[in-house]
Amino acid sequence: MSTFTTKDGTQIYFKDWGTGKPVLFSHGWPLDADMWDSQMNFLAEQGYRVIAFDRRGFGRSDQPWNGYDYDTFASDINDLINHLELNEITLVGFSMGGGDVTRYIGNYGTSRIAALVLLGAVTPIFGKAEDYPQGVDLSVFTGIRDGLRKDRAQFIRDFASPFYGTNAGQQVSEGVMHQTLNIALLASLKGTLDCVTAFAETDFRTDIAKVDVPTLVIHGSNDQVVPFETTGRLSAEMIQGSELKVYDNAPHGFAVTHQEQLNQDLLAFLQR
Repeated sequence: MSTFTTKDGTQIYFKDWGTGKPVLFSHGWPLDADMWDSQMNFLAEQGYRVIAFDRRGFGRSDQPWNGYDYDTFASDINDLINHLELNEITLVGFSMGGGDVTRYIGNYGTSRIAALVLLGAVTPIFGKAEDYPQGVDLSVFTGIRDGLRKDRAQFIRDFASPFYGTNAGQQVSEGVMHQTLNIALLASLKGTLDCVTAFAETDFRTDIAKVDVPTLVIHGSNDQVVPFETTGRLSAEMIQGSELKVYDNAPHGFAVTHQEQLNQDLLAFLQR
């Protein structure tokens, strides 16, 4: 397997396909790099080098007890970029992964970054805060952690319904549902729990303010997990010159339900 070792000694798994300008993908919770296979295969066939990693604690990466915070996630991405000696990178982050690619820019700048793509991302802030009362109430995240502790397998299986919008008319295969559960259950329970706290309570507004590269924001209008009006819309408004695409009636997991549309939109953005 392809792996690298982070500054704190954690071994991280990654995929590295194709040749050309690099596109680096950061996955959502509670998934791993496999969520990107369609996008990676498509873009590699179009002449791009595509890289995706399993976040620490998830998939085939190590499961340390600590380090499930966004400064560490951004440091891990920086270590991967240095390991592969990447430049002119397009960063693509989905859901909680939108947070770590944005925090990477906040902490390390854009000298090696060509562009940014935020897909259903938790930026600029997800959970309710004193100065952000429109955020998702923190009791929701307490409920998620309680559900995971009680019966993680069933909680994830139930969570897949609003994630993919099958409770609102979207259709995905049984295979996708099984794969989602299988991927989620590979992860560290500790990491899965700690990441809920991280994406619920981290404020990325300072990081978003530092984004100075071309940016594409895509969000589903019927996202039941990360509400568009308080995340994607605001991120697009805060990033000067960004391009916003709203997928009509799309759920949070539009990388599956709107796979071909997303692939084409990513290619068009890369070719701009």
